[in-house]
Amino acid sequence: MSDVSLRLDKWLWYARFFKSRTLAAAICNRGKVRCCGEIVGKAHHKVCVGDVLTFAQGRHIRVVRVAALATRRGPAAEAQALYDDLRPPSARSRLPVADSRPMGSGRPTKRDRRALARLRGEV
Repeated sequence: MSDVSLRLDKWLWYARFFKSRTLAAAICNRGKVRCCGEIVGKAHHKVCVGDVLTFAQGRHIRVVRVAALATRRGPAAEAQALYDDLRPPSARSRLPVADSRPMGSGRPTKRDRRALARLRGEV
């Protein structure tokens, strides 16, 4: 590693991958980020220019190369200059949806219950 480095949670927040530094630190502490292929378990892991980061953002797997280190959380254009997107989000990199069910297969609404009661002649 070179002498110039930055905390991983700060860099993720500066690059606008997460809305708050707390969210960035939480994903780092849970071991959900890989830096150069190794699992990172701490938010204070040092990131240098040239490191490749892999992490989940929403339902997408992001693979980015650190292009620059920042000193502040600036506007979106400034944040996009901090990284090179190695694999932009696509249908192939999407995470599966857990427990999805068809519409209307849940608990009936009040309107549905009244319609059933009218159909059965209970009203």
